[in-house]
Amino acid sequence: MTEINRSAPRSPAPGRFVLWLAAAFVLLVVDRITKVAVIDTLAYGAFVPVTPFFNLCHVRNTGAAFSFLGDAGGWQIFAFAGIALLVTAACLFFLWRHAKRTLFAFSMSLVISGALGNLWDRLVYGYVTDFLDFHAFGYHWPAFNVADICICVGAALLVFDEFRRER
Repeated sequence: MTEINRSAPRSPAPGRFVLWLAAAFVLLVVDRITKVAVIDTLAYGAFVPVTPFFNLCHVRNTGAAFSFLGDAGGWQIFAFAGIALLVTAACLFFLWRHAKRTLFAFSMSLVISGALGNLWDRLVYGYVTDFLDFHAFGYHWPAFNVADICICVGAALLVFDEFRRER
């Protein structure tokens, strides 16, 4: 009988793992391109109306979602960077283990790209650049970016995938 080495998890689909990493990389590049375009073309604080309910803008978020801890004095940048690294590591592990589960793997790719996109901003600039501003009836949704969309959609798809798998 052959002894099985269980010390390192083996992906049941290394090719698919690489495919999902490539998807995450493409989304990360899209996030970087859009943020650089905003930084290069819109003055900080600018709001450009596009539709009656949507503006392009250039704002900076030193906090997390909805500017949580945005005025905490700087330590939060490193805390959120650490969280992003932990989340990315966990997602990579689960992606490696479950690369054949298409919706799950896509969810992990989205979260990885979003976490790394905002991590880049935090480490390079000390804040995250946000530029999508939706509003209606006098209410504004906090501005966000492509990385935020990836994280939210990835998390929602992950929950959907888990409910779908329940028997």
